[in-house]
Amino acid sequence: MLERIFLHQKQFALKLRGESLDVRIEALEALEKSIELHKQDIIDALKKDFQKPEAETLLSEIYPVLKEITYAKKNLSRWAKGRRVPTPLTLFGSKSYIVPEARGVCLLIAPWNYPFQLAFSPLVSAIASGNCAIMKPSEQTRHTSSIIKKITTEAFHPDHVFVAEGGPETTQELLSFAFDHIFFTGSTRVGKIVMTAAAKNLASVTLELGGKSPTIVDATANLAEAAEKIAWAKFINAGQTCVAPDYLFVHESVQHNFKKHLIAALEKFYGKSAEQRKQSPDFARMISFNHSQRLKDLIDEAVSKNAKVFFGGESQPEEHYCGPTLIEGVDPHSLIMQEEIFGPILPVMTFKEISEVIHFINERPKPLALYCYTHSQMNMEKIEKETSSGGLVYNDSVIHFANPHLPFGGVNHSGMGSYHGKHGFLEFSHQKAVLKQSFLGKLLRVMYPPYTEFKMTALKNLIRFSL
Repeated sequence: MLERIFLHQKQFALKLRGESLDVRIEALEALEKSIELHKQDIIDALKKDFQKPEAETLLSEIYPVLKEITYAKKNLSRWAKGRRVPTPLTLFGSKSYIVPEARGVCLLIAPWNYPFQLAFSPLVSAIASGNCAIMKPSEQTRHTSSIIKKITTEAFHPDHVFVAEGGPETTQELLSFAFDHIFFTGSTRVGKIVMTAAAKNLASVTLELGGKSPTIVDATANLAEAAEKIAWAKFINAGQTCVAPDYLFVHESVQHNFKKHLIAALEKFYGKSAEQRKQSPDFARMISFNHSQRLKDLIDEAVSKNAKVFFGGESQPEEHYCGPTLIEGVDPHSLIMQEEIFGPILPVMTFKEISEVIHFINERPKPLALYCYTHSQMNMEKIEKETSSGGLVYNDSVIHFANPHLPFGGVNHSGMGSYHGKHGFLEFSHQKAVLKQSFLGKLLRVMYPPYTEFKMTALKNLIRFSL
């Protein structure tokens, strides 16, 4: 069945090339209408999958997709327009353009942590660029997967957009097809598998991966403000966010005050007692028992190497629960500092000089994001020039994801390619070079054989004067 759908989409993609932009706009509007119609169903599905709070579903799942649709509809005619570019003197008389064209049929593999938003945001870019798409939602969020299927079935013909539900075997089957482009969001380990499969068909890829995103708080930062922003960014979705602060460096001169502010922020958000935090309607659960157990093991292993939990630490894997946890004194070689945590655990370390932090970051794979709380222009310049990351945010965390004018993506181990807004349109498009020759092209015959003395002199002058 999947192969049949894929082949039908191959044919439909060719038809779409000849359609006007109105067809793309209508498709985006159909998707928008279906999402609006099923808002409560989306909220209910995410609640069932991992007790995601309604506010977080609205803020981080539904709103970004609707915003992406609105932005694409508003700007599509400008993005899709061919762009005139200069032509060198040696090609005098010709005109040159760059024309964006649809890649064709795209495979979109979505993760479980933001299962709705990270399925549909890439789809908006794919549709805006004129492509067909097969979506593969995560099998771990089966209720959300069902509503994704329902919405797309209402909004699209399967020859245009189709949702393939199933487990790893479904993904493996899809990866065997010769897609024109593959967009994957998930772990670095699986990203390598996807890239290997894409290479067999020379398909282009976008890999939105993860990694350990560092956060720096220096002595000039507003501590109370920084603590609240970091607490929100780290513990929204119970820490299951690819751009969440993964570990924290605090200047040693302000560490004690900062820790007080950080604890106060967590108590304000989720409750002062362990039981209040567990019962908080504003704190999500882990996606599975295995993920919960993994987080518990990370804490236990860090503590066995002399780390100290100074807030939280409660973990009940059988209930898919891991409470907001702050830990200090971690060994850089412990698993908690080697693996992406992807949960509500925040290691806190100290530093004396910013150069120490820069060295620490640069010794490790390039992160998806880097956050720095500072009012020191010197520190800003050093971090910006001397580190590499997918995104860099000063005096806040995570919110760069919400700016459609900024490309969102990683570097090397944290990903390749980027999307959102125009960057998503470009990612799902091929930039076709077009040159239109005029009758003056006859002058180029001076370069054709036989290579007479006159032609050789002309060629040498061409090089000599860099024409």
